[in-house]
Amino acid sequence: MDKQEFVSKLVVKNDTKILMLIMDGLGGAPELGGMTELEAANTPNMDALAKASDLGQSVPVIPGITPGSGPGHLGLFGYDSIQYQIGRGILEALGIGLEVSEKDVVARGNFATFKDGIVVDRRAGRPATEENVKVCEKINATIKEINGVKVQVFPGKEHRFVLKLTGDGLDDKLTDADPQRAGEPVMYAEALDENSKKTAEVVNEFIKRVAELLRDEEKISGCLLRGFSKYPSLPQFPEVYKLRSAAIATYPMYKGLAKLVGMDVLDVPSKEEEMDMIKAEIKVLKDNYDKYDFFYFHVKHTDSFGEDANFEAKVNVIEVVDQVLPEILAMKFDAVAITGDHSTPALVGGHSWHPVPLLVHSKYSRYGLSSSFNEKECARGSLGTIEARDLMTLLLANSMRLEKYGA
Repeated sequence: MDKQEFVSKLVVKNDTKILMLIMDGLGGAPELGGMTELEAANTPNMDALAKASDLGQSVPVIPGITPGSGPGHLGLFGYDSIQYQIGRGILEALGIGLEVSEKDVVARGNFATFKDGIVVDRRAGRPATEENVKVCEKINATIKEINGVKVQVFPGKEHRFVLKLTGDGLDDKLTDADPQRAGEPVMYAEALDENSKKTAEVVNEFIKRVAELLRDEEKISGCLLRGFSKYPSLPQFPEVYKLRSAAIATYPMYKGLAKLVGMDVLDVPSKEEEMDMIKAEIKVLKDNYDKYDFFYFHVKHTDSFGEDANFEAKVNVIEVVDQVLPEILAMKFDAVAITGDHSTPALVGGHSWHPVPLLVHSKYSRYGLSSSFNEKECARGSLGTIEARDLMTLLLANSMRLEKYGA
């Protein structure tokens, strides 16, 4: 019996409300004057909450391992991300509302800038979504089939898109066709077993044809592909934890992950400004407060600016969340967690292996031990260092949703 199955047997229903507020890539590393982004941010509301909460830090997978967003979130939802290995493609596909059948393989794509066989920019300068849509239309009009396999691309936000392959004899055991950093040669997928050779051939031909089609473009001149996946099967979050569960997120991948584990994904109107976007999410939270027991509330750009190595911009997003925190907490949640799915220090310019700051608040918290919410305080907090997948158990306990174990 795994840990999630064990916890599920102790869960009881009641009327309590749980909020999991995820600032994607929240954790940092010291940079400006020896401070992390969270330490440098002006966060009076999080600091005040920290004084009445338990603090700690979580390890998304195992110490030293740098997680993707998929494993990072699966851990927060109580799943063993080593046991349940899920390609990022299926998360992105479900997040934009694609139907995925047993004959399909999907992958997450980045439009990128290629020059002389080198990946100059993995995100093609983060183009406007409208430009992404036009490029996808151009590809779909030109590349419809490869080796008897139907090929379709679907736009996401900014530089992201989904590749969907449909045909017989496809499998998803492929290496990523993405060097993961600029300045490296264009990469192609390799089959990891005999059953995936056909898929690798189709994928690599697609990459070549896209580069040829877009060769005269200044920024969007190629594509990177990763997270090849077919549709997986996971225990369903609402059934495991006996929670009416809702996800409030704006980016396709996170919607897809929530959908995959069985949460209801609530629609959030698209907004340009950070404050407006988070305010739109808060309105959805308020409008649906009475309908659900558990809310997953996702903030993306802490991660985006960390990946861009933009320390100040990441600080600003943290401060925006802090400004609206009183409005969120006014809705009276019985158990609240504030954390991230992984660390994305601007110093690194990408995801990292650092433990993630964690705050858990309820009326049962052993408060008074911490003065503020940041990496240093969390490292010495009452929760210690925990596995990310133990967070759900703590939230259930703090909302009185677990029976005693044993006599």
